[in-house]
Amino acid sequence: MPPHLVILGQGYSASAVSALLETRGWKVTGTKRAPEAGSPLKAFDAVEPDLRDATHLLISAPPGKAGDPALMRHGVTLEQAPHLRWIGYYSTTGVYGDRQGMRVDETTDVAPGQTRSQARVRAEQDWQSLARRRGIACDIMRLGGIYGPGRSAFDTLRAGKARLIDAPDHLFSRIHRDDIAEATLAAIETASTCRILNFVDDTPSPQAAVFEEAARLIRFPLPPRLSLEKAWEDMSPMARSFWAERRVVDSRLTKQSLNREWLYPSYREGLAAILESERVGSHD
Repeated sequence: MPPHLVILGQGYSASAVSALLETRGWKVTGTKRAPEAGSPLKAFDAVEPDLRDATHLLISAPPGKAGDPALMRHGVTLEQAPHLRWIGYYSTTGVYGDRQGMRVDETTDVAPGQTRSQARVRAEQDWQSLARRRGIACDIMRLGGIYGPGRSAFDTLRAGKARLIDAPDHLFSRIHRDDIAEATLAAIETASTCRILNFVDDTPSPQAAVFEEAARLIRFPLPPRLSLEKAWEDMSPMARSFWAERRVVDSRLTKQSLNREWLYPSYREGLAAILESERVGSHD
């Protein structure tokens, strides 16, 4: 029997994991709260038989106000799932909170300032507790800003939605979708205990630098440069919550633990690969 991964909340990143593992001969069952007609994904509430058969579990659904929906709905089944040997949870680097630009790594205590980050910390702890009760491996994977094909600075520029904010001291950590997939597989292959892993590339960078590189690559005009103070006036509450915190996230311990380097150690390599995939796709 091949290993069986169940993904609770299969979105953009987890779909890349699914595709990668299927090429390796895995059985993968993905879920979505309300799958579209004809979708291969199952409804979130219809996956109990698969969970009882699962060897690995990946949670990509965010927690709600009442707690983690996956744990609340399927916790009893997961306490008894006979073949389960690994739990992976996609969290966020937001759990480190605002560090005024200081560096954090996998050993840094969490200090969430945002309500949604506080909910993430509780979910992290709950999944770790379940894994420890079961005596199985668990990886908490804290993701930086996710980008990749169809979700990059190219798309934002072309849609006319880019805002070039001049804040050179405000560094954001990012991770390419394919690095998430490859690192998730590496986590499964090296799992033995409960670990904290930071999925961020090696080059935390200002937002403007990414748009400048994307515009250079596709010879696209840049929007006017704005100060953070000016841009703040029209930001949504969600956008303000991102810009309100500054930290530099390190992933050296994660790379050591997984015995791998990032495919795209900076946004430069990541954007170049996305552009190349677009060119190849246009000739298919």
